[in-house]
Amino acid sequence: MAVSVLVVQHEDGAGPGLVGERLAADGLPLDVRHPWRGGDLPSALAGYGGLVVLGGSVGCRDDGAAPWLGRVRELVREAVRREVPLLGICLGGQLVADALGGAVAPRARGPEVGSVPLRRLPGVTGDPVFGPVPEGAPAAQWHFDDIVGLPPGAVPLLGGDDCRYQAFRAGPVAWGVQFHPEVDGDAVAVWARADAEAVRDAGGDPVAAVASVRRDDVLLRSVWGAAAGAWGRVVRERSAADAAR
Repeated sequence: MAVSVLVVQHEDGAGPGLVGERLAADGLPLDVRHPWRGGDLPSALAGYGGLVVLGGSVGCRDDGAAPWLGRVRELVREAVRREVPLLGICLGGQLVADALGGAVAPRARGPEVGSVPLRRLPGVTGDPVFGPVPEGAPAAQWHFDDIVGLPPGAVPLLGGDDCRYQAFRAGPVAWGVQFHPEVDGDAVAVWARADAEAVRDAGGDPVAAVASVRRDDVLLRSVWGAAAGAWGRVVRERSAADAAR
């Protein structure tokens, strides 16, 4: 029986997207939970080969609006403690950082939106997921908060000119990213319609942001599809090793 991946989705329109498609195509079934609709989150990760925590519009400490976030932090800590492969995306990456002792703060310069080139940092060399990402690879961005401090012992992997921590590893098999490897131009266009006023009020251009993601769609799919596949490979290898014990 194929090992499954638990996916925590925080709101409508922010599903696993391209990352989920790649994992499913590679033989990893997804158990997508929707706590904002009243769906339960599991009490533990027993039976799961991996955990993906997706993005959303709430803040990572906004437990009043999203009362399930405390449970997500517990699952994140369990994944790191038990070395269950973990991938946190945007809000999910912020939750990983926050749950492990890092820091997240609102962006003073307004939201980072659109397709943005990333820089390889020294720690990325040899990383099993992000090691092959080329210098200057574009990444789709849509975030009003930043990870501003990594958890103790975490390794920064990718950075950007306007956001210091774009990807990091916390422990052997736990990763967080500030960008959105799961989206294409169509998905970002939906977010742009919802957030257009807020982006413009902060001095951004939602139309240009969508256009930049559409421009880079092919490369985005190639680079981050490969990264998703590499993360899925970690899940399968870890699960096989556990089964052999």
